[in-house]
Amino acid sequence: MPNIFPSRINCNAEETVMSTDNIFSGLKVVDLASFIAGPGAAVILSDFGADVIKVEPPSGDTWRIGYKIPPQPRAKDNYPWHLNNRNKRSLTLDLKSPHAAEILERLVKWADVLIVNTPHPARKRLKLNYEDVSAWNPRLIYADITGYGDRGPDADLPGFDITAYWARSGLLSLTRDAGAPPTLPVSGSGDHATAVSLYSAIVTALYRRERTGQGSYVTTSLLASGVWACGVSVQAALCDAQFYPLHDRKSPPNAIFNVYQASDETWFLIVLTPDRWPAFATGIGRPDLLSDARFSDAAKLVANATQLTAILDEVFRAQPMSHWHDVFDHNHITFGVVRAPHEVVKDPQLQENDIVVPLAGAGGNLTFTVSSPLNVHGVTKVPARRAPELGEHNAEILKQLGYDDSRIEGLLVSGAVPRAKEQKHSAA
Repeated sequence: MPNIFPSRINCNAEETVMSTDNIFSGLKVVDLASFIAGPGAAVILSDFGADVIKVEPPSGDTWRIGYKIPPQPRAKDNYPWHLNNRNKRSLTLDLKSPHAAEILERLVKWADVLIVNTPHPARKRLKLNYEDVSAWNPRLIYADITGYGDRGPDADLPGFDITAYWARSGLLSLTRDAGAPPTLPVSGSGDHATAVSLYSAIVTALYRRERTGQGSYVTTSLLASGVWACGVSVQAALCDAQFYPLHDRKSPPNAIFNVYQASDETWFLIVLTPDRWPAFATGIGRPDLLSDARFSDAAKLVANATQLTAILDEVFRAQPMSHWHDVFDHNHITFGVVRAPHEVVKDPQLQENDIVVPLAGAGGNLTFTVSSPLNVHGVTKVPARRAPELGEHNAEILKQLGYDDSRIEGLLVSGAVPRAKEQKHSAA
């Protein structure tokens, strides 16, 4: 990312996770999950001071190579890994090793929160179920994320956000125009939304523990989060509502809730309620539309939406977006400009609201990262530092769990804790 926020950068040295007192300072989290949603929930906890140990198999979390798989944007820098695993420490652990059970038990006894997304059949074989680990730590918050829920005929079905969150929930059937097939959604979008759901479940359980002293088993799924995101339409289906056909921009159900293009080819949306129609028509220089019998009331606006869309297309294509931006601002018209990611990162709102923040130590072009979407006024999030290399903190974590040097060497030799590879990160 280009150096667009120079006044906010401070990447001189890596900072420790517990460097400042914060909401979750002292909270200990074991992230046993893979890919995005579970690790994303752990990132939010780390943003507010939690000490997060990322536990990975000997080969590493597959998401370490996600940026190399099309259609992910191509880059030399492992940008998604740092996004979803910043501020964590890494421990490699071969759960199939006979020596792994003891380490897992110590981790669970150490932890306040354990995040898992291992498929249920494998979880049972590895003795990772809630019943297996909760006896070691009755105060543990066991956070489980699945594709389709923990019950039902598809409980054991593997799922990604595109299959469970987008396709199965109904979202993918609706986010397209008439005549167009379903398309691929933005990578990780369902995962990141589900990460917030899992974080919310964890925090709810922590609040319960404060009141009762009891741990909890909390769950969410990509499907549940997707149905919640699609909730207006699913709720409509629950009451047998009649749906409009798929959106057709030139013949929409509502011309003042539609997408248009300015003369400089910029696309934008307008979202008006009927009471704003007079201000809108006057503002765009077409007060004559108010006396046009086709558009004289809300019902006629809907009935004649195709004709109005054609008129507005002609109006909007006569001026660039800068003109319409000023017109809409002056007349208090709600609108949104459609922007590509390379335009989004230049938006000053991201700097002013700490949506994009400095990232320390990742090297390459990775000087910024996307912060989690939650803020507490008066509380400063932990500065973002690079994600860990595979097994980077093996010895440090094992010592913290009570192992001496000779025992650590034995675990390394046995392969239960594979040796860390040579570090490649930059400390700059």
